Amino acid sequence: MAEAVLDSSALLAVILAETGADRVSSALPEAVISAINYGEVATKLLEMGVPETQMRDLLWRSECEVLDATAGQAIQAALLRTSTRHRGLSLGDRFCLALAQDLGLPVLTADRAWAELDVGVEITLIR
Repeated sequence: MAEAVLDSSALLAVILAETGADRVSSALPEAVISAINYGEVATKLLEMGVPETQMRDLLWRSECEVLDATAGQAIQAALLRTSTRHRGLSLGDRFCLALAQDLGLPVLTADRAWAELDVGVEITLIR
């Protein structure tokens, strides 16, 4: 059973062995991530010059459950625009929050801009 939703920054912290990776690693067996955020991680790795085969392997080894985005989450992500605009959250960020709202789970993120958000989900900064 899922216990947390990962933002792309949290999964990247694990893959890149960044500060906070330990907090995310301990949650990975019970964590989920939106397919939207999973795609963000893949994109970031490719932008960093990681070859496609290695990128796929890194994502596969993360052992994180990837959940398809739903039409309801798309609407919720759009509705979150107004309350998150002042923090500069992207569509991907809002999909992460919409998934957390949908599942009633906390979010793990490295994005400090989320710290003061009041969107009905618990936000845990990993560093």
